[in-house]
Amino acid sequence: PILLIGLALQYAELEPVSVEYDGDRDALEALWDAQATETLVKVRQDVTRHRYGDEAHLDTTVKALGLVTTEYPQLRYLQLSQQDDNLQFAMVFSSPDTPFYDWVDEKRVEKYKTFFGPGVDADVIKVDKDKRLVAIRLTIL
Repeated sequence: PILLIGLALQYAELEPVSVEYDGDRDALEALWDAQATETLVKVRQDVTRHRYGDEAHLDTTVKALGLVTTEYPQLRYLQLSQQDDNLQFAMVFSSPDTPFYDWVDEKRVEKYKTFFGPGVDADVIKVDKDKRLVAIRLTIL
């Protein structure tokens, strides 16, 4: 029975996602410490640890945002960067089933701002067309 429980947990395990840096890691982490909102801190803590029993990292989030068609988009990594003096926090998803135009819908982009806000602006980036990678990028205001 213990083996079966272990196998079931392993099957239902979601590996933590990595954090990538577009720039100097230490400088971006200092900017993170200074500017990250409570919501973004919670997102980062949630997705950079092991999860069990969920369909995908942020599964309820992408569902609430209307981004689930047949399969959940899969969070692949987070990326920290800087624009001027503002922190940027990107969540990069593999999205083979949700078309890019769904991600960039103007009303949905406005919803990203309120969902992950307050105090953030949002845009969507096509990271890799062939791999169907898309990012929601949040800029701290």
